[in-house]
Amino acid sequence: MFKSKVMLLTAVLIFGVLAIFVRNINLSSKEIALLRGVIGSLFLIAVMVFSKEKISVSALKKNKFLLTASGIGIGANWIFLFEAYKYTTVSIATLSYYCAPIFVTIAAPIVLKEKLSLKKFLCVCVAMLGMLFIVGTNKGNTGTEYNHLLGIIYGLGAAVFYASVILMNKFIKELKGVETTVAQLVLASLILFPYVMATSGFDFSNMTGKSWMYMIFLGVFNTGFAYALYFTAIKNLNSQTIAVLSYIDPITAVIVSAVFLGEKMTMFQIVGGILILGSTFISEKIKK
Repeated sequence: MFKSKVMLLTAVLIFGVLAIFVRNINLSSKEIALLRGVIGSLFLIAVMVFSKEKISVSALKKNKFLLTASGIGIGANWIFLFEAYKYTTVSIATLSYYCAPIFVTIAAPIVLKEKLSLKKFLCVCVAMLGMLFIVGTNKGNTGTEYNHLLGIIYGLGAAVFYASVILMNKFIKELKGVETTVAQLVLASLILFPYVMATSGFDFSNMTGKSWMYMIFLGVFNTGFAYALYFTAIKNLNSQTIAVLSYIDPITAVIVSAVFLGEKMTMFQIVGGILILGSTFISEKIKK
């Protein structure tokens, strides 16, 4: 259990720096999502070949519907999130996106038959209060280039797909975390390819060497490596624990946005971060 929590924390910290890469890649959200899936898939397949690890074909067949649905969910999640980054600040996009754990917490008792403890519920509420503090003030970041409402809508759309992937992965059986990740990334790429070709096609004319470097790093480290950790960890954790620990991601994103993207952190945002980390600690360390 402890190992799974460490793996999950590592993954969400990596996810927290996502905006840096996306903001520096001169491609549309659809193109970034597709290339992310392709590069991440190739990286994980290479790792499996090098380590001589085989994928169970029979297990893939048994889970084909869930894997396909979750692959669609992952691809859609990426597109919506990347669009949110373009239309609003990282802080606001992150708040909208991290309504997903709330969706998971609410749905888990119905979908997974998990008992929702009062402590978990209160901690998630405190964490959400912290998120409200984080985006409560955005002075200095309200330029005319932003369309906050549209960004929030895209962020909430990403949250819905993210929550659905978390829940679907709880039903996938007989596959290891890395096997699940490879299958989902490959399927996400296969589904995104015809969609990109039918809507806009590819345009690499604005891609620089720096943009390609960010794209490759996004695919290998932030996708292949991080998703393998993430999906391996969530198989061994209940949904409420996943929901609360995942709040480490948004506070990381806010810090990154302040340090690397020039989005100022206010006192309210600092207080929000304390509430998020505090509720996570209480939820995980203090017994009933």
